Amino acid sequence: MTDQLGTGLLSGKNLLITGVITEASMAFHTARLAQEQGATVVLTGYGRLSLVERIAKRLPQPAPVIELDVTDKAQLDSLAERAGGHVDGLDGVLHSIGFAPAAALGGSFLDCPWEDVATTVHTSAYSLKALAVACLPLMSAGGSIVGLDFDARQAWPAYDWMGVAKAALESVTRYLARDLGPQGIRVNLVCAGPIKTMAAKSIPGFADLENGWTGRAPLGWDTSDPTPVARAAVALLSDLFPATSGSMVMVDGGFHALGFGISEVRRQPADQPDRRRLT
Repeated sequence: MTDQLGTGLLSGKNLLITGVITEASMAFHTARLAQEQGATVVLTGYGRLSLVERIAKRLPQPAPVIELDVTDKAQLDSLAERAGGHVDGLDGVLHSIGFAPAAALGGSFLDCPWEDVATTVHTSAYSLKALAVACLPLMSAGGSIVGLDFDARQAWPAYDWMGVAKAALESVTRYLARDLGPQGIRVNLVCAGPIKTMAAKSIPGFADLENGWTGRAPLGWDTSDPTPVARAAVALLSDLFPATSGSMVMVDGGFHALGFGISEVRRQPADQPDRRRLT
């Protein structure tokens, strides 16, 4: 990107990037491209901080790592102070956070208990609002908040309650765009096609999803290459889209534009009547 664009899109900007777990993660590639475009990057990590710190050293410039559990109010309340120890303000934030207990994925949609649904929605959707509010003290000059999404406008095989959480994430984005716009803060999503990340490996049936996507996307789709997603995130974090907010930028090889999707055919057991009615 640097070679093609010449000057850095993000020169002089400070970014907070969440969700870096491995070098395959979309957040890691966004951080790498952001640094190449001139940004100063601060990473957040959850759980195994030593792993995130090790990954941070593989960026073009080693980045500081601060701990953040987006469901922990104390950590959210202190986030601005802790991030402010590394930068004097924030121009952009990347939300790359999602989690669902095993019961919330894999085809047991009707059996998933509320406790697991609540965890999924809290971590994967409400966290965007929580993160935005936590960063507001450092965004007095405005800026851009970008979330990573997976198209929730249809039901995907095995995605279940995470799909519901992504739909909530999309709605949260619109309301944040409404409420933060007067402060000069844009809020958008990059809606990505399936990428082979650590999170994706935990989704039952992901292989079938990615295989179908690769064959059907008009532009083709490489599930092992997060770069197109990272490029879109970097563009939205820059000043290239000054009047865009509350939007979903589709980065999926064009798959979303087609009149068909990947679906499972569930047949009614032969010994049970079909109770569906046409109206």
